[in-house]
Amino acid sequence: MLRVRVTAILLTGDSPSRFITNCRSGRVYLFVNNKLCVNGLSEGNAAKNRPKMTTNIQQGSLLDVLKKKMRQTKEEMERYKDECEEFNKRLQMEIIRREEAESEVAALNRRIQLLEEDLERSEERLATATAKLAEASQAADESERIRKALENRTNMEDDRVSILEQQLSQAKQIAEEADKKYEEVARKLVLMEQDLERAEERADHADSKIVELEEELRVVGNNLKSLEVSEEKAAVTREHSEDKIRIISDKLREAEARAEFAERSVQKLQKEVDRLEDDLLAEKEKNKVLADEMEATLHDIQNM
Repeated sequence: MLRVRVTAILLTGDSPSRFITNCRSGRVYLFVNNKLCVNGLSEGNAAKNRPKMTTNIQQGSLLDVLKKKMRQTKEEMERYKDECEEFNKRLQMEIIRREEAESEVAALNRRIQLLEEDLERSEERLATATAKLAEASQAADESERIRKALENRTNMEDDRVSILEQQLSQAKQIAEEADKKYEEVARKLVLMEQDLERAEERADHADSKIVELEEELRVVGNNLKSLEVSEEKAAVTREHSEDKIRIISDKLREAEARAEFAERSVQKLQKEVDRLEDDLLAEKEKNKVLADEMEATLHDIQNM
């Protein structure tokens, strides 16, 4: 139970009075000139001087004042009681809030500690991640360098492949031209062989003709000798023989000329055949070299 004491000062003349109300008993203690009065009377003279006090103080007005003051005091007490209860409620709420705040502070402290620990671990992880990032950056730089080197090498290989393809195309063209030349030479060689055969036939014919002419010349010589022996006997025969000898000599010279021409033609044809055979061998060697180069080029391209 809450006991509240209220002091009021009454200014009545030169003697200030004050009273105290006990909230539990509802009694009013009045002090007049610093002397205690119970319900408006002094402590020593409460029983003896009751009539005397009524003459000095107007009892009705005092009681009215006291009642009014008591009502005011009760009202104030009720208000103060309500305020006290409100203050108690606020105090309890403040205590609760304080306890909650303290618990929150403790929780925040624990959370701060955990956050600091997490921060330390995060810093450690950050340092580790930074180191790993540096290593990864170095590895990435190395990979980039290797990639550029491989790219340059690939470009060089592409250039080399392009050059080899050009060389292969040129080799194919040269091989085609060589094949054409080979076919042309072979065709010319066939024609030369045919001409040679015909020349040999003509030479054989000329040789046989020469043999015939030689035999005829021998016969003519014998006849000439016979004619010389019998020159005197047969003048007409002599003239006829001389004409025949001239004719035969002309035929012989012509046959010799044809034989020399045939021999020269045979020699020329033989030289041409030898030259064509040499050209054919040279073209075959070139074709072989080109075929070897083409095989090597194809082998290099397949090995890329």
